[in-house]
Amino acid sequence: MPGGVGLEEIVSVAQQRNLRLVRDVPTELGVRLGDIRLRNRLVTSSSLLGYGVANAKLVPYGMSPISQFVPLSRFGAVTTRTVTVEPREGHFTTRDVWPLHELPALLRRYGQALRQVDGGWLNAFGWCNVGIDAYLRDYYPRTREQNTIISVGGFSAEEFVTLVDKVNAAVPAGEIAAVEFNVSCHNVNFDFNQIIESVLAEAVPRSNHPVILKLSPDYDYLGHARLAARHGVSALTAINTVKGLRLDPNTGQPLLKNGFGGLSGRAIKPIGLRVVKELRDAGVTLPIIATGGIRTFDDCREYFWAGADAVSLGSAAWFTSYPGYALSPFHGARIRRLLRRIESYEPPAR
Repeated sequence: MPGGVGLEEIVSVAQQRNLRLVRDVPTELGVRLGDIRLRNRLVTSSSLLGYGVANAKLVPYGMSPISQFVPLSRFGAVTTRTVTVEPREGHFTTRDVWPLHELPALLRRYGQALRQVDGGWLNAFGWCNVGIDAYLRDYYPRTREQNTIISVGGFSAEEFVTLVDKVNAAVPAGEIAAVEFNVSCHNVNFDFNQIIESVLAEAVPRSNHPVILKLSPDYDYLGHARLAARHGVSALTAINTVKGLRLDPNTGQPLLKNGFGGLSGRAIKPIGLRVVKELRDAGVTLPIIATGGIRTFDDCREYFWAGADAVSLGSAAWFTSYPGYALSPFHGARIRRLLRRIESYEPPAR
Protein backbone atom coordinates (compact mmCIF):
# COMPACT_ATOMS: atom_id res chain seq x y z
CA MET A 1 0.00 0.00 0.00
CA PRO A 2 2.09 2.93 -1.25
CA GLY A 3 1.80 6.00 0.92
CA GLY A 4 -0.26 4.06 3.48
CA VAL A 5 0.12 1.47 6.17
CA GLY A 6 1.31 -1.99 5.13
CA LEU A 7 -0.58 -5.18 5.94
CA GLU A 8 2.28 -6.48 8.08
CA GLU A 9 2.25 -3.27 10.14
CA ILE A 10 -1.52 -3.52 10.61
CA VAL A 11 -1.16 -7.12 11.81
CA SER A 12 1.69 -6.12 14.14
CA VAL A 13 -0.38 -3.30 15.69
CA ALA A 14 -3.33 -5.66 16.14
CA GLN A 15 -1.13 -8.27 17.83
CA GLN A 16 0.32 -5.68 20.20
CA ARG A 17 -3.17 -4.43 21.04
CA ASN A 18 -4.31 -7.99 21.76
CA LEU A 19 -1.30 -8.54 23.99
CA ARG A 20 -2.12 -5.38 25.93
CA LEU A 21 -5.72 -6.52 26.33
CA VAL A 22 -4.58 -9.92 27.63
CA ARG A 23 -2.26 -8.27 30.14
CA ASP A 24 -4.99 -5.91 31.29
CA VAL A 25 -7.63 -8.61 31.81
CA PRO A 26 -6.60 -9.45 35.41
CA THR A 27 -6.94 -5.75 36.33
CA GLU A 28 -10.20 -5.13 34.49
CA LEU A 29 -11.80 -8.39 35.57
CA GLY A 30 -10.32 -8.39 39.06
CA VAL A 31 -12.12 -7.87 42.35
CA ARG A 32 -12.61 -4.89 44.60
CA LEU A 33 -12.56 -5.00 48.37
CA GLY A 34 -14.06 -1.60 48.99
CA ASP A 35 -11.51 0.75 47.44
CA ILE A 36 -8.79 -1.93 47.22
CA ARG A 37 -8.23 -3.37 43.75
CA LEU A 38 -7.01 -6.96 43.53
CA ARG A 39 -6.37 -8.95 40.37
CA ASN A 40 -8.00 -11.97 42.04
CA ARG A 41 -8.73 -13.17 45.57
CA LEU A 42 -5.37 -14.86 46.21
CA VAL A 43 -2.60 -12.62 47.55
CA THR A 44 0.72 -13.36 49.24
CA SER A 45 1.53 -12.60 52.86
CA SER A 46 4.14 -10.16 54.08
CA SER A 47 7.81 -11.22 54.17
CA LEU A 48 7.63 -14.54 52.33
CA LEU A 49 8.51 -13.01 48.94
CA GLY A 50 10.72 -10.25 50.27
CA TYR A 51 10.20 -7.03 48.31
CA GLY A 52 8.74 -8.77 45.24
CA VAL A 53 12.15 -8.65 43.57
CA ALA A 54 15.67 -9.59 44.61
CA ASN A 55 19.21 -8.70 43.59
CA ALA A 56 20.40 -12.31 43.57
CA LYS A 57 20.99 -13.69 40.07
CA LEU A 58 19.41 -17.04 40.94
CA VAL A 59 16.25 -15.38 42.28
CA PRO A 60 15.37 -12.74 39.70
CA TYR A 61 12.27 -11.58 41.55
CA GLY A 62 10.85 -12.49 44.90
CA MET A 63 13.00 -14.05 47.59
CA SER A 64 11.64 -17.59 47.39
CA PRO A 65 12.12 -20.33 44.81
CA ILE A 66 8.40 -20.02 44.02
CA SER A 67 9.19 -16.90 42.01
CA GLN A 68 11.01 -19.06 39.46
CA PHE A 69 7.85 -20.98 38.64
CA VAL A 70 4.89 -18.72 39.47
CA PRO A 71 4.83 -15.23 37.91
CA LEU A 72 4.15 -12.91 40.83
CA SER A 73 1.98 -10.74 38.60
CA ARG A 74 -0.54 -13.61 38.60
CA PHE A 75 -1.40 -13.03 42.28
CA GLY A 76 -4.19 -10.72 43.36
CA ALA A 77 -1.43 -8.73 45.07
CA VAL A 78 2.04 -9.33 46.47
CA THR A 79 2.62 -8.04 50.00
CA THR A 80 6.15 -6.82 50.68
CA ARG A 81 8.32 -7.57 53.64
CA THR A 82 7.48 -5.06 56.40
CA VAL A 83 9.59 -1.94 55.86
CA THR A 84 10.45 0.61 58.53
CA VAL A 85 11.65 4.22 58.52
CA GLU A 86 15.29 3.19 59.01
CA PRO A 87 17.00 -0.04 57.91
CA ARG A 88 16.84 -2.83 60.52
CA GLU A 89 19.00 -5.91 60.85
CA GLY A 90 16.42 -7.36 63.23
CA HIS A 91 17.38 -10.91 64.18
CA PHE A 92 18.57 -11.79 60.68
CA THR A 93 20.09 -9.56 57.99
CA THR A 94 19.17 -6.99 55.36
CA ARG A 95 21.26 -8.71 52.69
CA ASP A 96 19.62 -10.59 49.82
CA VAL A 97 22.80 -11.51 47.91
CA TRP A 98 25.07 -14.19 49.38
CA PRO A 99 28.04 -15.68 47.51
CA LEU A 100 28.24 -19.46 47.53
CA HIS A 101 31.16 -19.59 49.97
CA GLU A 102 29.07 -17.70 52.55
CA LEU A 103 26.12 -20.09 52.29
CA PRO A 104 26.96 -21.92 55.57
CA ALA A 105 26.88 -18.59 57.44
CA LEU A 106 23.52 -17.77 55.85
CA LEU A 107 22.06 -21.11 56.92
CA ARG A 108 23.29 -20.54 60.48
CA ARG A 109 21.53 -17.17 60.52
CA TYR A 110 18.37 -18.77 59.18
CA GLY A 111 18.56 -21.35 61.94
CA GLN A 112 18.44 -18.58 64.54
CA ALA A 113 15.48 -16.80 62.92
CA LEU A 114 13.42 -19.58 61.31
CA ARG A 115 12.75 -23.12 62.50
CA GLN A 116 10.39 -25.79 61.26
CA VAL A 117 8.16 -27.05 64.08
CA ASP A 118 5.21 -29.40 64.33
CA GLY A 119 2.64 -28.30 61.79
CA GLY A 120 4.33 -25.09 60.75
CA TRP A 121 7.18 -22.63 61.12
CA LEU A 122 8.42 -20.49 64.00
CA ASN A 123 10.16 -17.30 62.89
CA ALA A 124 11.69 -14.26 64.53
CA PHE A 125 13.19 -12.18 61.73
CA GLY A 126 12.44 -9.05 63.72
CA TRP A 127 11.45 -6.76 60.82
CA CYS A 128 14.83 -7.08 59.13
CA ASN A 129 14.56 -4.78 56.11
CA VAL A 130 16.42 -2.23 54.02
CA GLY A 131 14.26 0.72 55.11
CA ILE A 132 11.54 2.58 53.26
CA ASP A 133 13.88 4.85 51.26
CA ALA A 134 15.95 1.97 49.87
CA TYR A 135 12.82 -0.06 49.13
CA LEU A 136 11.17 2.75 47.18
CA ARG A 137 14.41 3.57 45.34
CA ASP A 138 15.90 0.15 44.61
CA TYR A 139 13.05 -2.37 44.64
CA TYR A 140 9.64 -0.85 44.01
CA PRO A 141 10.40 0.53 40.51
CA ARG A 142 11.26 -3.03 39.38
CA THR A 143 7.92 -4.51 40.51
CA ARG A 144 5.41 -2.33 38.70
CA GLU A 145 4.04 -5.30 36.76
CA GLN A 146 2.91 -6.73 40.09
CA ASN A 147 -0.04 -5.49 42.12
CA THR A 148 1.65 -4.51 45.37
CA ILE A 149 0.63 -4.16 48.99
CA ILE A 150 3.39 -2.29 50.82
CA SER A 151 3.67 -3.49 54.42
CA VAL A 152 4.95 -0.85 56.84
CA GLY A 153 5.83 -1.06 60.52
CA GLY A 154 6.90 1.32 63.25
CA PHE A 155 6.94 2.01 66.97
CA SER A 156 4.99 5.29 67.07
CA ALA A 157 2.32 7.20 65.21
CA GLU A 158 5.03 9.59 64.00
CA GLU A 159 6.90 6.74 62.33
CA PHE A 160 3.76 5.54 60.55
CA VAL A 161 3.05 9.10 59.39
CA THR A 162 6.58 9.31 57.99
CA LEU A 163 6.16 5.98 56.20
CA VAL A 164 2.82 7.00 54.69
CA ASP A 165 4.23 10.36 53.55
CA LYS A 166 7.19 8.66 51.85
CA VAL A 167 4.94 6.19 50.04
CA ASN A 168 2.65 9.05 48.98
CA ALA A 169 5.59 10.98 47.55
CA ALA A 170 7.01 8.04 45.58
CA VAL A 171 3.89 6.15 44.46
CA PRO A 172 1.00 7.84 42.62
CA ALA A 173 -2.48 7.08 43.93
CA GLY A 174 -3.90 3.97 42.29
CA GLU A 175 -0.51 2.49 41.40
CA ILE A 176 -0.52 -0.01 44.28
CA ALA A 177 -3.31 -2.01 45.87
CA ALA A 178 -2.83 -0.74 49.43
CA VAL A 179 -0.51 0.00 52.33
CA GLU A 180 -0.69 -2.58 55.12
CA PHE A 181 -0.10 -1.38 58.70
CA ASN A 182 1.75 -4.06 60.66
CA VAL A 183 0.89 -3.02 64.22
CA SER A 184 0.89 -6.57 65.60
CA CYS A 185 4.30 -8.22 65.16
CA HIS A 186 5.60 -10.35 68.06
CA ASN A 187 9.19 -10.49 66.86
CA VAL A 188 10.16 -6.93 67.76
CA ASN A 189 9.34 -7.16 71.48
CA PHE A 190 7.01 -4.19 71.59
CA ASP A 191 3.46 -3.75 72.94
CA PHE A 192 1.52 -2.27 70.02
CA ASN A 193 -1.65 -1.91 72.08
CA GLN A 194 -0.31 1.36 73.44
CA ILE A 195 0.05 3.01 70.01
CA ILE A 196 -2.54 1.46 67.69
CA GLU A 197 -5.27 4.08 68.17
CA SER A 198 -2.91 7.01 67.62
CA VAL A 199 -1.40 5.24 64.59
CA LEU A 200 -4.82 4.84 62.99
CA ALA A 201 -5.99 8.34 63.94
CA GLU A 202 -2.90 10.13 62.62
CA ALA A 203 -1.57 8.00 59.75
CA VAL A 204 -4.66 6.62 57.99
CA PRO A 205 -6.08 10.04 56.96
CA ARG A 206 -2.73 11.02 55.43
CA SER A 207 -2.51 8.03 53.10
CA ASN A 208 -3.25 8.51 49.40
CA HIS A 209 -3.64 4.73 49.21
CA PRO A 210 -6.13 2.36 50.87
CA VAL A 211 -4.93 1.11 54.27
CA ILE A 212 -5.14 -2.48 55.52
CA LEU A 213 -4.76 -3.21 59.24
CA LYS A 214 -3.07 -6.51 60.12
CA LEU A 215 -4.64 -8.11 63.19
CA SER A 216 -3.01 -10.39 65.74
CA PRO A 217 -4.96 -13.19 67.46
CA ASP A 218 -2.93 -12.41 70.59
CA TYR A 219 -4.31 -8.86 70.85
CA ASP A 220 -7.85 -7.53 71.13
CA TYR A 221 -8.59 -8.11 67.46
CA LEU A 222 -12.29 -7.31 67.80
CA GLY A 223 -11.52 -3.99 69.43
CA HIS A 224 -8.80 -3.23 66.89
CA ALA A 225 -11.16 -4.07 64.01
CA ARG A 226 -13.72 -1.61 65.38
CA LEU A 227 -11.01 1.04 65.71
CA ALA A 228 -10.02 0.36 62.11
CA ALA A 229 -13.57 0.91 60.88
CA ARG A 230 -13.86 4.11 62.91
CA HIS A 231 -10.65 5.59 61.48
CA GLY A 232 -11.21 4.84 57.80
CA VAL A 233 -9.19 1.66 57.29
CA SER A 234 -10.22 -0.08 54.06
CA ALA A 235 -9.69 -3.76 54.99
CA LEU A 236 -8.28 -6.15 57.59
CA THR A 237 -5.67 -8.90 57.35
CA ALA A 238 -6.49 -11.74 59.72
CA ILE A 239 -4.29 -13.10 61.09
CA ASN A 240 -0.69 -12.26 61.88
CA THR A 241 1.44 -15.07 63.27
CA VAL A 242 0.69 -16.52 66.71
CA LYS A 243 3.26 -15.93 69.45
CA GLY A 244 5.07 -19.17 70.23
CA LEU A 245 8.13 -20.72 71.84
CA ARG A 246 10.23 -23.84 71.30
CA LEU A 247 13.10 -24.98 73.51
CA ASP A 248 16.02 -27.25 72.76
CA PRO A 249 15.13 -30.44 74.69
CA ASN A 250 18.81 -31.03 75.50
CA THR A 251 19.70 -27.58 76.82
CA GLY A 252 16.39 -25.88 77.60
CA GLN A 253 17.47 -22.89 75.53
CA PRO A 254 15.11 -21.25 72.99
CA LEU A 255 15.57 -22.42 69.41
CA LEU A 256 15.33 -18.86 68.12
CA LYS A 257 17.72 -15.99 68.81
CA ASN A 258 14.79 -13.83 69.95
CA GLY A 259 13.39 -16.51 72.25
CA PHE A 260 9.76 -16.10 71.24
CA GLY A 261 8.71 -16.19 67.61
CA GLY A 262 5.69 -16.08 65.35
CA LEU A 263 4.06 -19.40 64.51
CA SER A 264 2.71 -19.81 60.98
CA GLY A 265 1.59 -22.69 58.79
CA ARG A 266 -0.99 -25.45 59.09
CA ALA A 267 -0.97 -25.36 62.89
CA ILE A 268 -2.67 -21.95 63.04
CA LYS A 269 -5.40 -22.52 60.45
CA PRO A 270 -8.11 -23.25 63.09
CA ILE A 271 -7.13 -20.04 64.90
CA GLY A 272 -7.31 -18.02 61.70
CA LEU A 273 -10.72 -19.45 60.87
CA ARG A 274 -11.95 -18.70 64.38
CA VAL A 275 -10.82 -15.07 64.21
CA VAL A 276 -12.44 -14.47 60.82
CA LYS A 277 -15.71 -16.04 61.99
CA GLU A 278 -15.69 -14.08 65.26
CA LEU A 279 -15.09 -10.83 63.39
CA ARG A 280 -18.12 -11.49 61.21
CA ASP A 281 -20.27 -12.68 64.14
CA ALA A 282 -19.38 -9.45 65.96
CA GLY A 283 -20.75 -7.38 63.09
CA VAL A 284 -17.44 -6.30 61.54
CA THR A 285 -18.20 -5.45 57.91
CA LEU A 286 -14.78 -4.38 56.64
CA PRO A 287 -13.35 -6.65 53.92
CA ILE A 288 -11.12 -9.38 55.36
CA ILE A 289 -8.01 -10.89 53.76
CA ALA A 290 -7.59 -14.19 55.60
CA THR A 291 -4.27 -15.90 56.16
CA GLY A 292 -3.04 -18.80 58.26
CA GLY A 293 -2.34 -22.36 57.11
CA ILE A 294 -3.64 -21.97 53.56
CA ARG A 295 -2.31 -24.44 51.00
CA THR A 296 -5.21 -25.90 49.04
CA PHE A 297 -8.42 -24.73 47.39
CA ASP A 298 -10.39 -26.37 50.21
CA ASP A 299 -8.48 -24.25 52.73
CA CYS A 300 -9.49 -21.17 50.76
CA ARG A 301 -13.14 -22.21 50.67
CA GLU A 302 -13.19 -22.73 54.44
CA TYR A 303 -12.00 -19.18 54.93
CA PHE A 304 -14.53 -17.84 52.42
CA TRP A 305 -17.32 -19.69 54.23
CA ALA A 306 -16.08 -18.21 57.52
CA GLY A 307 -16.49 -14.74 56.04
CA ALA A 308 -13.25 -13.83 54.25
CA ASP A 309 -13.25 -11.80 51.03
CA ALA A 310 -9.76 -12.83 49.90
CA VAL A 311 -7.09 -15.26 51.11
CA SER A 312 -3.34 -15.00 51.49
CA LEU A 313 -0.55 -17.55 51.04
CA GLY A 314 2.13 -17.33 53.69
CA SER A 315 4.27 -20.35 54.49
CA ALA A 316 2.92 -22.12 51.39
CA ALA A 317 4.79 -19.57 49.30
CA TRP A 318 7.98 -20.91 50.91
CA PHE A 319 8.85 -24.60 51.09
CA THR A 320 8.99 -27.34 53.68
CA SER A 321 12.76 -27.55 54.13
CA TYR A 322 15.98 -26.45 52.49
CA PRO A 323 16.39 -29.79 50.61
CA GLY A 324 12.76 -29.32 49.56
CA TYR A 325 13.86 -26.51 47.24
CA ALA A 326 14.64 -29.25 44.70
CA LEU A 327 10.87 -29.80 44.51
CA SER A 328 10.20 -26.16 43.70
CA PRO A 329 8.77 -26.87 40.22
CA PHE A 330 6.15 -29.17 41.74
CA HIS A 331 5.21 -26.63 44.43
CA GLY A 332 5.00 -23.98 41.72
CA ALA A 333 2.65 -26.16 39.66
CA ARG A 334 0.44 -26.68 42.72
CA ILE A 335 0.19 -22.93 43.34
CA ARG A 336 -0.53 -22.21 39.67
CA ARG A 337 -3.42 -24.69 39.83
CA LEU A 338 -4.69 -22.94 42.95
CA LEU A 339 -4.50 -19.58 41.20
CA ARG A 340 -6.52 -20.88 38.25
CA ARG A 341 -9.29 -22.09 40.56
CA ILE A 342 -9.35 -18.90 42.60
CA GLU A 343 -9.47 -16.71 39.49
CA SER A 344 -12.84 -18.21 38.52
CA TYR A 345 -14.24 -18.62 42.04
CA GLU A 346 -16.94 -16.41 43.53
CA PRO A 347 -17.27 -16.63 47.34
CA PRO A 348 -20.71 -17.32 48.85
CA ALA A 349 -22.85 -14.25 49.43
CA ARG A 350 -23.15 -13.15 53.05
